[in-house]
Amino acid sequence: TSLPSPKIEEQKEEKVSHEPEQIEEKVKLPAKPSPPPIAKLPKPKIKEPLAPKKQWDKIKEEPALIIKKPEIIIPHEEGDGSLEAMGNKPRKKRVMVSELEPTVEKIFRKKGRREAKVTISSFKAFPKKERRAFKEKEEEKAALTAGKKPEVVPPKAVKRKIKVAELITVGELAKKMGVKASAIIKKLWELGLMVTINQAIDIDAAQLVAEEFGYEIEKVSLDEEELLERPEDDATKLRPRPPVITVMGHVDHGKTKLLDAIRQTNVTAEEAGGITQHIGAYHVNLPQGEIVFIDTPGHEAFTAMRARGSQVTDIVVLVVAANEGVQEQTIEAINHAREAKVPIIVAINKIDLPDANPELVKRQLAEKGLIPEEWGGDTIFVEISAKQKINIDKLLEMILLQAEILELKANPEKLARGVVIESRLDKGQGPVATVLIQEGTLKVGDPFVTGQIFGKVRAMLDDKGKRIKKALPSYPVEVVGFPETPHAGELFVVVSDERKARMIADYRKQKERQLELAQSTKVTLENLYDKIKQEEVKELKLILKADVHGSIEAIQEALGGLNTKEIKLNTIHSAVGAISESDVMLAAASNAIIIGFNVTPDQKAQNLAQVEKVEIRTYSIIYEIIEDIKKAMEGLLAPIQKEKFLGRAEVLQTFSISKVGTVAGSKVLEGKVVRGALARLIRNGKVVYEGKISSLRRFKDDVKEALQGYECGIML
Repeated sequence: TSLPSPKIEEQKEEKVSHEPEQIEEKVKLPAKPSPPPIAKLPKPKIKEPLAPKKQWDKIKEEPALIIKKPEIIIPHEEGDGSLEAMGNKPRKKRVMVSELEPTVEKIFRKKGRREAKVTISSFKAFPKKERRAFKEKEEEKAALTAGKKPEVVPPKAVKRKIKVAELITVGELAKKMGVKASAIIKKLWELGLMVTINQAIDIDAAQLVAEEFGYEIEKVSLDEEELLERPEDDATKLRPRPPVITVMGHVDHGKTKLLDAIRQTNVTAEEAGGITQHIGAYHVNLPQGEIVFIDTPGHEAFTAMRARGSQVTDIVVLVVAANEGVQEQTIEAINHAREAKVPIIVAINKIDLPDANPELVKRQLAEKGLIPEEWGGDTIFVEISAKQKINIDKLLEMILLQAEILELKANPEKLARGVVIESRLDKGQGPVATVLIQEGTLKVGDPFVTGQIFGKVRAMLDDKGKRIKKALPSYPVEVVGFPETPHAGELFVVVSDERKARMIADYRKQKERQLELAQSTKVTLENLYDKIKQEEVKELKLILKADVHGSIEAIQEALGGLNTKEIKLNTIHSAVGAISESDVMLAAASNAIIIGFNVTPDQKAQNLAQVEKVEIRTYSIIYEIIEDIKKAMEGLLAPIQKEKFLGRAEVLQTFSISKVGTVAGSKVLEGKVVRGALARLIRNGKVVYEGKISSLRRFKDDVKEALQGYECGIML
């Protein structure tokens, strides 16, 4: 046979020159047998038979083979010159591995390294049948090693801490934990709490939810004072403000007439015509300056404000009729003003009447501690006539003079803060409230919190019913935007955002619920001794009400001998007559105890005392009063039992039933009748029987209680 043509040699030589280094490194030519002689090489176009089956079986059994597609190498003799190139570029032709004898051998690596694996390119070089068999073997190996997975030791869980106050909304909790609010709501629903994203939850519920998500709650107390804290006023930003005047006095002594004269208008006529709404406070512009007057019904609102810790008024104008002199409500007004520690200007009204006696009024007030300046005292007296407008200018001059002495100033650049004077429910605008701004400037759109409610200012009206956009310090405005009517005397505070207002309101609601469950913190004769030991009480304030003046003097004289180093008795108010709501409010504001001698509280005063947690004790013997207070100071007072009124029924007819007894057919007139409750049977004003209700029926049915207006059968 003749040698191949030079062209073929040239083509093979080209292929050798492409990657010589790679072939030398990864493909080792076998030493035995030696390469076949060139004379025996087949022509490229002639297809050679496949490699022997034993050779392929050997390849499949070896797991760590690197199969490299061998290149066609034609060795040339030494000294052979360069070959002529066939054209510019070598002609490429795909050559299957099966066309050549495989020159692949197993590669052993150093100890510690894994053996080489079959690559994708080499795997594709196998025929389909062989590839399928290789895949099946690999799957068998994977199935054998599937049950021997390495044991995964989870890392120790580390709970992350988040700080939560007593209350937190669901949305805030979700934001702090970085989870969806819907997931927290779902967990709370599983716990039986139906909540929304804006609803506040307590610390216990938050703890349960946080543990589910791998968090730990760190409780931090919500400092309400810190949230409402205001920076100290810069002296350069303080501006003078109008004085706030409260007009007080006895009924029909001319309070409203005086305000009419000052405003130069007839308020009653305007209110009847619907021109001006009565908002309880008026801003008056005068040539001498500006004054704000608070028109309160008597002094109840004044006391309610002080009982809630808000100091509203700067000066009290006490109106006393010259023809009637000092009356009961006059003395109460003096006591309220003194407890509030505000200066008093006395306006002796109705001096135009023929029976007016201003000197008598001065003597009566001097006995109460209000000594006129002309008598050497420090109380300003002005004799006026509101009807005839006599000396009204002089009264206003005295008010402005007193205000100048007080140096009243406020910072208008702060967030607004004020006091609710009164509130009402308007048909068109909903709940509205009259607010007296004490500092800062109130603007439309400001978020606010008042007591346990929060809202946003939607509109503002001045005392003339005109819409305004902002209100400065000492200005009274009617605010629209309350979700419900607030209580008179509550603080009105503007906060930076609505979220903070909601948080404070929710916190106050929870605090109120806790206070309802806790015992009263008011001073009572039962806890007086403990509070003395804890140095919480150094003064016991009393309000005395009796049937005659002689009894009051005797009680005060007897109580004077009970003062000790630890505690002092102080009678802040004493008067003749029944215990009223005004007495209860004064006691609530001053933390006092009401002592009644031969008098009782009316139903309204009794209900108010329960709400305000004020203790009322009634006696008919002075000696018992002294003994009770003395024992309370020594810690020996036994607790008293109180009766709670449930209802009242009238006996219509009695029935005698054999084996049962007498049954009283009755009709419930008031409240309710409860089976098992104590009852008194009263005939002609005398108690004839006292005991428990053993049986209660309606028709033939046994019932637990019978309500007002129903008929029932009662058996004692």
